[in-house]
Amino acid sequence: METVFRIESPRIIAGVARVVRDVGIAEELAQDALVAALEQWPRDGVPDNPGAWLMATARNRAVDLVRRRENYARKLAEIGRDLSTVSPPEEPADPDDIDDDLLRLVFTACHPVLSTEARTALTLRLLGGLTTAEIARAFLVPEPTVAQRIVRAKRTLATRNIAFEVPYGPDREARLGSVLDVIYLVFNEGYAATAGDDWLRPSLCEDALRLARVLSALMPKEPEVHGLTALLEFQASRTAARTGPSGEPVLLKDQNRARWNRMLIGRGITALGRAEAASSGAPGPYLLQAAIAACHAHAYSYEETDWTRIATLYGVLAARSPSPVVELNRAVAVSMAEGPAPALAIVDSLLADPALRDYHLLPSVRGDLLSRLGRTAEARAEFERAASLTRNERERELLSRRAAEQN
Repeated sequence: METVFRIESPRIIAGVARVVRDVGIAEELAQDALVAALEQWPRDGVPDNPGAWLMATARNRAVDLVRRRENYARKLAEIGRDLSTVSPPEEPADPDDIDDDLLRLVFTACHPVLSTEARTALTLRLLGGLTTAEIARAFLVPEPTVAQRIVRAKRTLATRNIAFEVPYGPDREARLGSVLDVIYLVFNEGYAATAGDDWLRPSLCEDALRLARVLSALMPKEPEVHGLTALLEFQASRTAARTGPSGEPVLLKDQNRARWNRMLIGRGITALGRAEAASSGAPGPYLLQAAIAACHAHAYSYEETDWTRIATLYGVLAARSPSPVVELNRAVAVSMAEGPAPALAIVDSLLADPALRDYHLLPSVRGDLLSRLGRTAEARAEFERAASLTRNERERELLSRRAAEQN
């Protein structure tokens, strides 16, 4: 029953939200349907289509709620049909209609009116099916903090009268960026945890990848959606090789590529092909990042990697979406394609950037370049600084070890 509800709850919430126009109330009605299932299924047996049963139950309760409201007439006008004479279907509506509702829910949960933290928590709650406790554990924040974020997010959407819709034109482009950024943020937190004792949180990666795949199916003509999906498929393919026996991080150059998941790499190649086929203009940032990840996936060893192409792609990405982090990544690629000296010049140009002041990967990359240039004393200092900045215990151990290795 837990599995069924986690799989079906986003669609149920989305379908009910179309009726009540409030994602908070829709979530409560979906949970009411689960309570009804807990009462009836043990007695009557599990229905042939559990998802349809839950959907019909939740929608019936939504209709009852709307009927009881004092502003019933206004709600009838908004919904556009007479709920007093039309009963909700026993089975879900046409699958395309359900998908439309789910897409509306995605765009609503990731609305820019919410903070990034609120969007992330609400997305994982409504679309990922995670409990408040699970979200709190994933991001290492107190459970009450997550609960408050979710409550405030729902209240904001309701009080600001945010439309339960998929925007079009410029609004859609702007909102889609927010949606993709939230999914990417969730995946990255699972792929390289910012804090805590664990380097990886695979469940977060899995949730983000599932959301990306759902979005790809819902928006087949959006190249950036396929680009993000391809990027996550490629990144997820390396998961088994990214940690050692004790959970310690394994750097890209030291990974056993035989442990990379070839099925996920194949899915990534397919998604990248869809992104390129759907793209009619300049490639977007996620498509470019997917192309970079594909270069790694195609190389059977670290030495075979096409670093020149990766450096070129990072140059295009830097022009398309300027960012000091992109420049730092470009420096790594340049160091492999041209040597550490030109890369160090790029990194040194970033030292004064306030956005990277406390970013542990800046001194980490700089330490690696200095080490390769034989400037071991300076490298040791950089690795020690990087270790002091990271909040992840596994990463701190790795950086401290690298500092100790500089002789």
